[in-house]
Amino acid sequence: MRRVTENKLVIASHNAGKVREIGALLAPYGLDVVSAGDLDLPEPEETEDSFIGNAELKARAAAQASGLLALADDSGFAVDALAGAPGIYSARWAGPGKDFGIAMQRVLQEMAASGSADRSAAFICALTLAWPDGHVESFEGRIDGQVADAPRGQNGFGYDPLFIPSGYDQTFGELEPAAKHAMSHRARAFEQLIAACLA
Repeated sequence: MRRVTENKLVIASHNAGKVREIGALLAPYGLDVVSAGDLDLPEPEETEDSFIGNAELKARAAAQASGLLALADDSGFAVDALAGAPGIYSARWAGPGKDFGIAMQRVLQEMAASGSADRSAAFICALTLAWPDGHVESFEGRIDGQVADAPRGQNGFGYDPLFIPSGYDQTFGELEPAAKHAMSHRARAFEQLIAACLA
């Protein structure tokens, strides 16, 4: 494992919600954080077939373009009744307008069409740190739960209003952000990253 010695890091994302969440998780480590959007870096096409593959692709592209340490996240919503879909295509289901209301309705419609009563689902997050010399370190976190009958709550972003984590009756969209951050798939991947590279 390579330790982080740099004090500046680029978050390889143009998603404001994701940048905000990652920035909050990194805040205790004294890193000067900037987003790929702030630097006008291009968004690479996600052509890999796994969360870690796409996270590595995005992190490497940002590190090479910026000359800085880069952190990329590739995460998604995996529904058992849909054979793991939308999975790595979670953002694409929201369309070019990034409308996750449409994406959540599609999940519910496809679940209904599947005929399966299984509501099991998970959020999965892969995190990759990439250095400008090409070295990468990758980590994956997961949280299991259920698909709600309908989206609920205004907190979070993406599919959060549709996901009820195991042991709770509120969706990620209803939970306070601090409660979500303490247990989310992203938090679990971060715990591994911090223990390996930052602590």
